[in-house]
Amino acid sequence: MITELLGKSKEELRALCAALGEPAFRGAQIYHALYAERKFDVAQITNLPVALRERLSKEARITLPVVKQRFASTDGSVRYLFGLDGTEKVKRLNTEDAESAETAEKNGEENASRLKKIASVEAVFMPSEGRQTICISTQAGCAVDCHFCLTAQLGLIRNLTAGEILAQVLLPLEEHKAGLAPQTNIVLMGQGEPLLNFEPVMAAVRIMLDPEGMGISPKHMTLSTSGIVPGIERLAQEKVRPKLAISLNASNDEQRDALMPINKKYPLSALLNACKEYPLRTWEHLTFEYVMLGGVNDAAEDARRVVRLLAPLKSVKVNLIPWNPGELPYRESSAERMEEFRRILVERGVPAFVRYSRGRDVMAACGQLALLQIDGAPLSIASPQ
Repeated sequence: MITELLGKSKEELRALCAALGEPAFRGAQIYHALYAERKFDVAQITNLPVALRERLSKEARITLPVVKQRFASTDGSVRYLFGLDGTEKVKRLNTEDAESAETAEKNGEENASRLKKIASVEAVFMPSEGRQTICISTQAGCAVDCHFCLTAQLGLIRNLTAGEILAQVLLPLEEHKAGLAPQTNIVLMGQGEPLLNFEPVMAAVRIMLDPEGMGISPKHMTLSTSGIVPGIERLAQEKVRPKLAISLNASNDEQRDALMPINKKYPLSALLNACKEYPLRTWEHLTFEYVMLGGVNDAAEDARRVVRLLAPLKSVKVNLIPWNPGELPYRESSAERMEEFRRILVERGVPAFVRYSRGRDVMAACGQLALLQIDGAPLSIASPQ
């Protein structure tokens, strides 16, 4: 049986080496080589004995996704379309929230049409002054069915493994290593609902946040959820965790039910109670994301209701996100509407910011990740030597 190394924790790699009759510290060497040095071939881990390298080359593997296409935006962002292993099966969501997330089996014809996309997922690399931000996916497709999001049109295809999640960070970092800025930000805001794939997501998060692994600061990693209350409560118990962002997108239950069906399972009262009980670190605040939909949720009264909703919470901020165009029956809010909305929040003591998404021209922005080919022709960038 071949053992997959990518996605394994330091403890798992130490146990693997011990089982092979090697000193356990060899596992820590493999861990550092994989995640800190980004060595994706056992032969490159030259501090391992030759005999161990030869054995691992036969009994283990480091499986990376294939970069099927890269789409380069005029703003410098790059949308990666990754091909993942395991195209032969449709893996269904295995969680207590399967029913609430509307993951009932589609008919055979629809499943057949999706098999071509089953092993594809997207990530976005966004360089900025002094930092780079990588937006990664946690599932192929998504089961939550937010009606304004193109990813929802895919449905849930399958959960990603910890290794598949980590690779979406490791590969772009390696590809852009010549020009990397000192700080890397990670946002779990791509395809999928992270809290409906909890164990693999947290396994990947622990490696990314480990100073001996990828060394990302918890202050520079954000997990975004549609409001899976049991997942929020579970995340609150984790010693090592990213910051939390909640996709709010509505100012009352009726509005949110229409936009985000998950609200019928976890209405605003339950969601905000979980947020109220969430243990914030001294430097931390809860972020609420609010996609601005013209004529739907962007009225002044919506802003006032949002203020009332968030009033019981201790430390919050709101990111107002202009809706990014796609083949869905919505339109962007005007700049004037967004500014008025922001002003109402700020004047009533709720910090609010308008956040424009990167990569809109190559369908890399929030809500646009839907495996689209853009006229069938990728825009390529040079591969590292």
